[in-house]
Amino acid sequence: MTRRNLIKYALSLHIIVSVALLGDSAGYLAIAIKASQQTDPLVIKTHYEILQMLGFVFGVPLSFLALLSGLWLTYLTKWKLLRYPWVTVKFLLIITVILVGAFILRDGMDTMLHGKGGAEGRLIYGAVYDVLALILATLLSVFKPGKRGGIKAESNQP
Repeated sequence: MTRRNLIKYALSLHIIVSVALLGDSAGYLAIAIKASQQTDPLVIKTHYEILQMLGFVFGVPLSFLALLSGLWLTYLTKWKLLRYPWVTVKFLLIITVILVGAFILRDGMDTMLHGKGGAEGRLIYGAVYDVLALILATLLSVFKPGKRGGIKAESNQP
């Protein structure tokens, strides 16, 4: 396999995983909003069980795959982690998405699943953060702010 093909495969993996993570986060947000509007305890519990599944089955693996595939790309391409501020910001964004998931969303889900309540807002705001952070990361990938040479189609070739 040529280096050029390896970069294309790595970039494809990163895009697929990142798009899937954004979709998972948006779905999580939608269900968290819907759950906060319910009154039937069984329906509420079902919503939070679905949120737990989305977080553990999709959110956690996709977050770490996005992080690792992004780091792999910084190794394979000229877009080095600390050399380009937009790459550094993307790295920090995915780290914060992982931390929000680990400390805010997980804790909120546990609270809601154990019938304690009161974490609806925490789940919604955490999911809003994740969606906005992932949208910003996408925009940074497309526009590459601070890159010399203006706006033109850029190859990820070193």
